[in-house]
Amino acid sequence: MKPDLFQAPDYYNLDDLLSEEHKLVRDSARAWVKKEVSPIIEEYAQRAEFPKQIIKGLGEIGGFGPYIPVEYGGAGLDQISYGLIMQEIERGDSGVRSTSSVQSSLVMYPIWKYGNEEQRQKYLPKLATGEFIGCFGLTEPDHGSNPGGMVTNFKDMGDHYLLNGAKMWISNAPFADIAVVWAKNEEGRIHGLIVERGMEGFSTPETHNKWSLRASATGELIFDNVKVPKENLLPNKSGLGAPLGCLDSARYGIAWGAIGAAMDCYDTALRYSKERIQFGKPIGQFQLQQKKLAEMITEITKAQLLTWRLGVLRNENRATSAQISMAKRNNVDMAINIAREARQMLGGMGITGEYSIMRHSMNLESVITYEGTHDIHLLITGMDVTGLNAFK
Repeated sequence: MKPDLFQAPDYYNLDDLLSEEHKLVRDSARAWVKKEVSPIIEEYAQRAEFPKQIIKGLGEIGGFGPYIPVEYGGAGLDQISYGLIMQEIERGDSGVRSTSSVQSSLVMYPIWKYGNEEQRQKYLPKLATGEFIGCFGLTEPDHGSNPGGMVTNFKDMGDHYLLNGAKMWISNAPFADIAVVWAKNEEGRIHGLIVERGMEGFSTPETHNKWSLRASATGELIFDNVKVPKENLLPNKSGLGAPLGCLDSARYGIAWGAIGAAMDCYDTALRYSKERIQFGKPIGQFQLQQKKLAEMITEITKAQLLTWRLGVLRNENRATSAQISMAKRNNVDMAINIAREARQMLGGMGITGEYSIMRHSMNLESVITYEGTHDIHLLITGMDVTGLNAFK
């Protein structure tokens, strides 16, 4: 078991822009990842298993809803703190960050923002500690980039709702205690429903044979005449804008998280370049290797500045969905390219589990697709700058 020697790059002294609380939150998450995630994550990825024993620790470092108010069990932190936690967790593994950001932005966020007081008190404190794990049901087998086309639906049966349909590619589904599910009512209006494990007709088969996010549990949500109590409907927002508001929060977290994966690949390649001797000298002394490293740190620095500014805008409630899309697309694209270049620098060793790079590279192939594909986010930016809708 190799020690975690990670040293975070900060080429433009961005720590100067962070408060003491920001740095404390980040450093606590970093220390926890080094102790609890790095030593085990390669083994769990090889086994295609999520390490459930880390759930309690994720709650303790603020990995679940850090921006949720204290009265509901959250830490009451700001958006930059949330981003920094996601960065550190994804530095460990994108699949672990997926569990964390789904819980935070796709389960706790809609209950906090769209739920009523009874729902907040019932679910949020247990989600904050990890006693409850949640998942988010939006994507369907035939409706990915077009969630508005969903066919999952519910009918008013008088004293309850009857839910039917299926969701696919759902992180945390196999062991989630609750699911925030988006479905159409009889008028075709999209609403959020809280579905609890154990409700008759609700099943969560696991998705196997993944080459990506192997240390994350992915599954389906199947609803076969599930009776959902009426008090489980999220009352304060409906329409497609409701789940998209959750995705804004999750995409923001991904923009930070991808930096963590890129940092880990860069740091690994930098250290390797100083240790690996070829033709009588370290490979880091060769021009082409220096070119790769120089481009990596440049792109990481640009991404850090992008997300920091976005965090400031989020704290001021001024960030737009299109700005969040730009950061998600740019930073994941940046990370996947850095992973690819870093893998080449390590040669054959880069494909082994002795180093984290190939695992990051495989994981990022999912991150660049989920919660808005690379191309969809490009079109969101294009529509924002032209005012012309390419989706229709």
